[in-house]
Amino acid sequence: MPKVVNMAERKDFVEEINKALAKSEGFTLKDLLFSYQGTPYPVTVCSAETFQALENLEARRDDLVLVSYPKCGVNWLIQILNDLIFTTTQSKYVSAELPFIECGDPDKYQRIKQIPSPRILATHLNYDRLPKSIFENKAKILVLFRNPKDTAVSFFHFHKNAPSFPSYSSWDEFFSEFMNGKVIWGSYFDHAVTWNKHIEDENIMVVTYEDLKENLTSSVKQIAEFFGFPSTAEQIQSVADRATFQVVKEKAQETHGPVGPILFRKGVVGDWKNLFTEAQNQEMDAKFNACLGGTKLGAMLKYDVYCKV
Repeated sequence: MPKVVNMAERKDFVEEINKALAKSEGFTLKDLLFSYQGTPYPVTVCSAETFQALENLEARRDDLVLVSYPKCGVNWLIQILNDLIFTTTQSKYVSAELPFIECGDPDKYQRIKQIPSPRILATHLNYDRLPKSIFENKAKILVLFRNPKDTAVSFFHFHKNAPSFPSYSSWDEFFSEFMNGKVIWGSYFDHAVTWNKHIEDENIMVVTYEDLKENLTSSVKQIAEFFGFPSTAEQIQSVADRATFQVVKEKAQETHGPVGPILFRKGVVGDWKNLFTEAQNQEMDAKFNACLGGTKLGAMLKYDVYCKV
């Protein structure tokens, strides 16, 4: 059984987040990024040594693996999963580690061996960058996607609002870097194309941010069934009631410290309309069609519904 959460661990977790952000003070964007196997990552939380050690992560069959490109709502999904664990087992744990497996020091993979099952392993990595043990041990992988226009806008605001985090001089500059895959964790479209190839693999399920917003109860039920949580309809509903974006946002300071309101900023669908120019709309539309037009993931993202004026 997972251990009961204690406030010391919650405090440690918040401190880890604050430490990571504090490390970026005085950095320029150029200084912030380092490249590993061709993809840019932030030096404040990632290192080549950690990526090398990540290969040794020992996944378990009952690990709950959560994948998303940055700013697609994975912190929200982590909250939902934590609540599902608590609701179905009446106990939960909070790890003091940074929630993403590629973030932290190289020794973290030894420490997370001590975390009882079920562990939540979150990541922004592509399919082919995940530790092989995840596939060898047949851990289930839940992949979260969000429409690319809102993802880009949310990513821009994160850079702009996070304390001490280097920002872009303008939305136009960020948009250009986003479209060229030069932002941290690389290209949204490369990420999407790679995961689309595995969308029908056994042990992989894809959910969208937009579905979570529109059909939260139904989405929570799907997630619970996918991970095998023995939950009743009443339990599913109670988790969904506590997991609306508004409720999670209101508690963000308590759960994530000062960075909480930045991680859970607006949570709306269609915020891209406040920043995109017509030329940027056309560029993104063309890129989406070239990369995901006619694909299963492309259909799931309902681009014409969420990304057209």
